[in-house]
Amino acid sequence: MHKEAAIREPLILGHKTYHQITEDVCKPIEDKAPRMWYILFGIALIIGLYGVGCIFYLLGTGIGVWGLNKTVGWAWDITNFVWWVGIGHAGTLISAVLLLFRQKWRMAINRSAEAMTIFAVFMAGLFPLIHMGRLWVGYWTLPLPNHFGSLWVNFNSPLLWDVFAISTYLSVSLVFWYIGLIPDFATIRDRVKKPIPKKMYSILSFGWSGRAKHWNRFELVSLVLAGVATPLVFSVHSIVSFDFATSVIPGWHTTIFPPYFVAGAVFSGFAMVQTLLLVMRKAMKLEAYIHTRHVEYMNIVIMVTGSIVGTAYITELFISWYSGVEYEAYAFFNRAAGPYWWAYWSMMTCNVVSPQLMWFKKLRRSLLFTFIISIVVNIGMWFERYVIIVTSIHRDYLPSSWSMHYPSHIDLGVYVGTIGLFFVFFLLFARFFPVLALNELKTILKSSGESYKNDTAPVHPYFAKNGHSHGHDDHDNTHNH
Repeated sequence: MHKEAAIREPLILGHKTYHQITEDVCKPIEDKAPRMWYILFGIALIIGLYGVGCIFYLLGTGIGVWGLNKTVGWAWDITNFVWWVGIGHAGTLISAVLLLFRQKWRMAINRSAEAMTIFAVFMAGLFPLIHMGRLWVGYWTLPLPNHFGSLWVNFNSPLLWDVFAISTYLSVSLVFWYIGLIPDFATIRDRVKKPIPKKMYSILSFGWSGRAKHWNRFELVSLVLAGVATPLVFSVHSIVSFDFATSVIPGWHTTIFPPYFVAGAVFSGFAMVQTLLLVMRKAMKLEAYIHTRHVEYMNIVIMVTGSIVGTAYITELFISWYSGVEYEAYAFFNRAAGPYWWAYWSMMTCNVVSPQLMWFKKLRRSLLFTFIISIVVNIGMWFERYVIIVTSIHRDYLPSSWSMHYPSHIDLGVYVGTIGLFFVFFLLFARFFPVLALNELKTILKSSGESYKNDTAPVHPYFAKNGHSHGHDDHDNTHNH
């Protein structure tokens, strides 16, 4: 067994056993949902349905109901698309990269982060579709045989690369998430008594029996998928940045965009994971498994990626001056002092100043402070995308065509609606799926469990008598572990 240094804080608090871990994780699925779940689900559903109504109105009326004009042809929808794609980054990063680096702290958070990734990518994919105005011909973005008509796509366009990158990322993330769930579905299958849920979890668990051969294959597949998913994490937002960087518009035409977008995506994705985990930790009573050590590690990632983003902002400003290109210099001057100054300075405050507060250990270990900052970061990252997109195009080379963008109530309704739908999906996930990777958590119990680290774990009388230090009082009544 791997022995962890005593100086490291435990990852599982209290005197937990294998069986207690199973009970704690399965309880929200097997018992009636708490009242708070129904309240949150009701609110999210109402907001989501309002957004769906706005989308139907948009489809019936046309994208003239958006606040776009002939100068600002890209605004709210693309801002939201990039924002949701960015949020979708953290899940697979936590699952894949941290798995390859053998980081144990990922085990309490990876399941929810992966679910968040999938739902966020769903929301992101919605915006290009509704921007096209006709959801039912969304498949036209793919290369199609000639008998469909003259629909051969332009392979030189990064907009097409986006289609491939995001659909590949979604597919791999979905498979990775599902593979991780199979042993936990089997645990629930063995516990539930009602025939319909038992049948449902039996199908979902693919006949998992917990044999050594199954575990061996599970670990092999997980490692292979982690290896495949890791480059995808970096490629997806790099390609999103090419949508802008390959243009000739001042403010967009820059080589710093790929690393800058990836760092920003990880920054906002980790912030959203923090928001969701802190709510779920309280609602599902998972304080023993998600606590200050997890929050602190994630805050360190937020601090590092926030510093990279801040450096990128300053580099952009320097290059706009150093390049000697007056249009480039004006684009950045206009961001800071033009009519959208409030958006620019909101972005700078939220993304540059707020993560630097994490240098203070007391603050980065504070759950309330973390919750507030996680929301502030996501507000700041939304403003970043709005600033990049709108302020770069609202004033072009002809002052006669300068214009302002004002979002319409349909713009706002669609955006808020996607947040509602996202939470509807996430709350359904938390109700019917194990929110923690319970079988993976058990693998770190004896090396990172508080009672085992402190040598205060209760010992079974049989093992106490026969001299075994950590007994098998942790018997689990499932076939897994």
